[in-house]
Amino acid sequence: MEHPRPSPAQAPGRGAEVHPDLVSLLVAAAEAPPEWAALVTPQARLDGDLMLDECELATLAVLLRERFGAGADLAALRAGLDLAGLESLTVGALERALLPGRVSG
Repeated sequence: MEHPRPSPAQAPGRGAEVHPDLVSLLVAAAEAPPEWAALVTPQARLDGDLMLDECELATLAVLLRERFGAGADLAALRAGLDLAGLESLTVGALERALLPGRVSG
């Protein structure tokens, strides 16, 4: 899938507010270029801003479980959300729900 490109106004390193492993996993799941990591902020929506499709979300789910264990269950988190919740799911909400105690910053 074609992913949004960071604008010049987005300084590299903005994703530093997000756990670095989560940023790396999102970039890997999206098969995006490294500079795409600048878009991974706590406020970025997985669907609307990062434009992750279902295949990329499935890949992310596998990567999360491999890296953080069975408690990092993206599929279970998403199953508990209605359509509006799915559309508004942010990186920050994902991090808080799946990586409690590992949130950086």
